[in-house]
Amino acid sequence: MTRYSRRAAARGRSASDRASLYEEVTNKIIAELLAGRLPWVQPWGSAGVQAPLAMPKNAATGRAYSGINVLILWGAVVEHNFESQSWLTFHQALSLGGHVHKGEKGTTVVYADRFIPDDERQRARGT
Repeated sequence: MTRYSRRAAARGRSASDRASLYEEVTNKIIAELLAGRLPWVQPWGSAGVQAPLAMPKNAATGRAYSGINVLILWGAVVEHNFESQSWLTFHQALSLGGHVHKGEKGTTVVYADRFIPDDERQRARGT
């Protein structure tokens, strides 16, 4: 699983990487709509979906995913017929004693920090 953050941008990720992520997510949503599925509707109960009724969560931390990540991960569950709504990063799997099958591909999720404008940050420091 990969994440995009301001820290990653500082390490050299460009605006075009961000644009391609947005394009990838948009294209997946459009493909679902063209297939007659509404990707924002919970997929449980659909034929072939084995995952239990649940919100996607990080298996290591227990933290629930939110925003567009819910749609992305639900889509991955349906597309790959996963049996669980729990997710790990590559490094989390290793640290918990697990492994990732050779050739397995990650699912991209979006990471966003809370945005605080610089002028607000400076005003807060002054008070």
